[in-house]
Amino acid sequence: QVQLVESGGGLVQPGGSLRLSCAASGSIFSINAMDWYRQAPGKQRELVAGITSGGSTNYKDSVKGRFTISRDNAKNTVYLQMNSLKPEDTAVYYCNAQILTIGWSMYRDYWGQGTQVTVSS
Repeated sequence: QVQLVESGGGLVQPGGSLRLSCAASGSIFSINAMDWYRQAPGKQRELVAGITSGGSTNYKDSVKGRFTISRDNAKNTVYLQMNSLKPEDTAVYYCNAQILTIGWSMYRDYWGQGTQVTVSS
């Protein structure tokens, strides 16, 4: 069994910063890509940023230059540093990871429970 546990969300004023963390635990053999998604009320879930096992990154256009995704492979953890936050960044943020578990022959998608980020004055 695998768990993804997110932390670091909260309420921040416009222009402020937050750092999200997502730690994977359980019977993990290998982790491929790790991503951050978000879902605002009434909107579809969208990809915010992603990072491969080799460290290649990609970002949604609206967060480029403000958000930075990184990972610590030794800790099975992915981070999202969010700077210059805007009200439109308000959403529930979810981490997603492609994980190969012990005893399986293919990678599967796992999701965290989500963490609320609210940007408001």
